[in-house]
Amino acid sequence: MKFIFNNHNNLKGLHAYLGASKYHWLNYDPDKLAATYRNHMAKMRGTRLHELAAELITLGVKLPRSNKTLNMYVNDAIGYRMTPEQLLFYSENCFGTADAICFRNNLLRIHDLKTGVGPTHMEQLLIYAALFCLEYNIKPGSIEFELRIYQNDEILVANPTAEDILPIMDKIISSDNIIKKIRQEEE
Repeated sequence: MKFIFNNHNNLKGLHAYLGASKYHWLNYDPDKLAATYRNHMAKMRGTRLHELAAELITLGVKLPRSNKTLNMYVNDAIGYRMTPEQLLFYSENCFGTADAICFRNNLLRIHDLKTGVGPTHMEQLLIYAALFCLEYNIKPGSIEFELRIYQNDEILVANPTAEDILPIMDKIISSDNIIKKIRQEEE
């Protein structure tokens, strides 16, 4: 007689937080389990906030003026007529999605929404700037940059120069070549 398994079609494609493929939770004490789950929930909330922000920007719906991170980010992106969630591509090995971006009057503006409380790093936005220059064949010395990180009700602003962007472009190219060579050797 054939064994009949219970039907769980509603869960297909999903992964349980306490699933077998992420077995490390077996070794967590209650405090570590609670902390890692809270971190997981914060990431999910951040994803939803990014989706909401992109939709508001796309629709041109401004939020009430305030010093709240989301409000400042959305309103600034709308005010600067930015494109939300824009993929920047160099190769299958190196690409990324800028939260909001625009290029106008030789000024590349990239904004990043951070919903966590941990420290931020401008390197992510510098990589986006380098990817933009590589994808659109723009010399970094011929344009200006304004990069902004929105987090904890503050705005961190950087205005990198070509001297900041060029080494990252070189690193992208050389790193991509290394990976391409390894892939060719494995084929």
